[in-house]
Amino acid sequence: MPETPPPAPRDPLDDIDRRLINSLQGGFPLTHRPYGVVAERLGIGEEEVIRRLRRLLANRVLSRFGPMFQIERAGGAFCLAAMEVPEARWGEVVVQVNEIPEVAHNYRREHRLNMWFVLATETPDDVHASAREIERRTGLAVHLFPKEREYFVGMQLEVR
Repeated sequence: MPETPPPAPRDPLDDIDRRLINSLQGGFPLTHRPYGVVAERLGIGEEEVIRRLRRLLANRVLSRFGPMFQIERAGGAFCLAAMEVPEARWGEVVVQVNEIPEVAHNYRREHRLNMWFVLATETPDDVHASAREIERRTGLAVHLFPKEREYFVGMQLEVR
């Protein structure tokens, strides 16, 4: 069997990338031209900010860039879910689960319940409908773990 090639090297982060990542954690300007405000703070152009963010996302330095909402305040729901997926069906089930638009992200775990994912839906009832659709597609049970309590954990990671 041929060896798996090593991952392509990422472009190294320069000082501006680090300052950009650090400045965007914990607050994004809510103005008509937010990237212009960020650019001004960093002493670079607005298009440069956008180009750098696109590159950081494309290179998977950043996995996501966007707002975090308390979906329940807008009438929606988040729910943690898990499944016991047979190893022989892992790849097939990953595709089936990830095809559901309400699946926000998906994790593999070393546990009997080896697939964990988050359902993000427009209404609380849609959580159950999405879980039933996954069960219909995969033939496997979906275990729902609804949030019992809300905790706010402010976390910022400084890039050096």
